[in-house]
Amino acid sequence: MLIVMAKNKVRNIGIDAKPPQKECDDQKCPWHGSLKVRGRVFAGKVVSKGEKTVAVEWDYFHKVPKYERFERRRSRVYAYLPQCIDVIEGDKVRIAECRPLSKTKKFVVIEKVK
Repeated sequence: MLIVMAKNKVRNIGIDAKPPQKECDDQKCPWHGSLKVRGRVFAGKVVSKGEKTVAVEWDYFHKVPKYERFERRRSRVYAYLPQCIDVIEGDKVRIAECRPLSKTKKFVVIEKVK
């Protein structure tokens, strides 16, 4: 019995996100490889980009009870960038939590937000 994979076959990652148009053979890709995503999903802006890593940053407000006001804070995490997703600095992306891929990377880019 011969099983033929369809062109641009993507897995269901369990998150409502658009799959990429390109195809890749990256094992750490959640769409075309075997990396499973779980847990938290964030949206943010790419502030720096390497070959396989992006730094994603987003703002949030933190209440200071003493002064009854809010202050703006930032979170920055590093995420794995699969070959099939093309992003540049300044793009909005969604990242999802996955198993630890390195000392600092525990997230993977799942889509580029328009």
